[in-house]
Amino acid sequence: MEELIKRAEEKGIDVEDLILSALSRVDPQAGIRTRLELAKKYLSEAEEYLSKGDIVLSSEKAYKVAEELVKALAEKFNLPEYQQAVREGRWYTYSLTNAVAKLSLKLGD
Repeated sequence: MEELIKRAEEKGIDVEDLILSALSRVDPQAGIRTRLELAKKYLSEAEEYLSKGDIVLSSEKAYKVAEELVKALAEKFNLPEYQQAVREGRWYTYSLTNAVAKLSLKLGD
């Protein structure tokens, strides 16, 4: 299993996101909850790295927080970007950017 995951990641496949997408198809609320839990985990890790003075790793985890929150909201509001990610089995940077713009209009800055 580890070898399979490693090969998928080498091909640019986000295995974690793939599993979350599959979970969301079966139980959308569970998918959203799981993304929010991941965001909390990443926030905790970002704070931990920051307290150790590791700004690079802290900022990487902070990005993951934002990414998971955008994905959760895109799923909650069933945005076209979310639907595309489900169809294609992955999120693209431009999809996240478009989702942020739509969410900003929908929810306000």
